[in-house]
Amino acid sequence: MTESPMRINTDFTKPVELHPSDTSLSPSPASGVNRTMLDRIGDEVARATTIVQFDRDKYFPEHTHDGGEEFFVLEGTFSDQYGDFPAGTYVRNPIGTSHSPHTVEGCTIFVKLWQFDKNDTEQKSVNTNDKSLWTESDHKEQTVLNLHEFESEKVTLQKWAANAKAELTAPEKGMEVLVVRGELKSNGRTFPKRSWLRYPTGTEVNYDFTNDTTLLVKTGHLGEV
Repeated sequence: MTESPMRINTDFTKPVELHPSDTSLSPSPASGVNRTMLDRIGDEVARATTIVQFDRDKYFPEHTHDGGEEFFVLEGTFSDQYGDFPAGTYVRNPIGTSHSPHTVEGCTIFVKLWQFDKNDTEQKSVNTNDKSLWTESDHKEQTVLNLHEFESEKVTLQKWAANAKAELTAPEKGMEVLVVRGELKSNGRTFPKRSWLRYPTGTEVNYDFTNDTTLLVKTGHLGEV
């Protein structure tokens, strides 16, 4: 009998708010690589959103991204033949691209696999530590760095000042938030860094920021699977 593929948080019509204590770290098939699975449809080849931790001196054979790969470096430095990507770097590797990744010092990344539009072919990396890339927003307590946009999908890095309040409505095809640093309060809970929150279209969200907080926000991408 064929086993059903792994399914984690696959109902995109329901909100999900995950504190780090709501998740667990599990080993991957590769020695020295551990991961926190946030959403997933499939086993080792999967549509997946994951936080991945690599030990020092990890090297991987060249492989192709059949479904595309998008990641943000949270700690350490991730490297491949195209360069070294320190913490704060956002990378997109579209469908059909390939690389040979490695890390000398070890690193942690937030990665999304098999979630590319087939017509989105831009390969890019953005070092968000470059202060010249940031712009003021309509909200006086927020600055924004636009990372990527394709059709309805948009990815931004947002800095919110301490004591700011945000009233947000998830747009068409939803919204996804990763707390990169700092913390936010939502629905009576406090979500520190590495918390992950996802909302379907039309969800009204109220955030309170108790200190300076950085969010990685993706919108307009949660279509049918």
